[in-house]
Amino acid sequence: MKIYNTTAGPVADENGSFFLLDAAWDALASHTAPRQKAAELLRSATPADNPLGSPQTLLPPIGRQEVWASGVTYYRSRSARMEESRDAGGGSFYDRVYEADRPELFFKAAPYRVTGDGGAVRIRKDSGWDVPEPELTLLLNPMGAITGYTIGNDMSSRSIEGENPLYLPQAKSYDGSTALGPCLYLPESPLPGDTEIRIVILRNGSEAFAGQVEISQIKRSFEELATWLYREMSFPYGCFLMTGTGIVPPNDFSLKPGDEIRITIPPIGTLSNTVAGN
Repeated sequence: MKIYNTTAGPVADENGSFFLLDAAWDALASHTAPRQKAAELLRSATPADNPLGSPQTLLPPIGRQEVWASGVTYYRSRSARMEESRDAGGGSFYDRVYEADRPELFFKAAPYRVTGDGGAVRIRKDSGWDVPEPELTLLLNPMGAITGYTIGNDMSSRSIEGENPLYLPQAKSYDGSTALGPCLYLPESPLPGDTEIRIVILRNGSEAFAGQVEISQIKRSFEELATWLYREMSFPYGCFLMTGTGIVPPNDFSLKPGDEIRITIPPIGTLSNTVAGN
């Protein structure tokens, strides 16, 4: 089941049929079992139009949830971080994080800084090397259980983070740095390891970069990441947790205004965003 956040309220996609649910988004997203709650609401739901056909009504799939992110969870991400920070003396930091028991977790965005499918993302004006990071993103309920999934775009300044690892918050958190969507995916069972994350970046209508990775390539389990995040923090409305990227463009690639970023995770859909001009 997929749930879209719209200006009219939550819309459920049940086998290609769409229904408006009589519920507040936060009440549904933070529910102990949102799939079961949505199924219950479907019994009295009214038919609705496909929200993907009406972009003006589609909102990011977030209410009052915070967005957090995980770093260095894939080997490719570890290698890229070491490459970009080697000249600054920080190369070994990322190798240590990759091998450590404690994962890298960082705050990514408040909900008002999140854009949805079809929205614009940004690159920082003071950055010269910028990439999207396509990530499977977990919906966690207030108890820290994984109850759903969405697609995340963790926009990142590699030049700022590479200059000094302590600049990570500035490289990761800024206006237009976070996109989620197009929906919440609420399956009956966890996603299998062969689930693919795919990205295509179009520049002037032509493919500038493409890549894919299976989520089985992640070093840490999703439950492990969630447990560490909730160890000393509470989330009364639940939260979203980006799980890291295993797809990193080559070092000579940097995003430009006008680029279109398409991130696809087949069971969920495609999150599309355009890079805004500075």
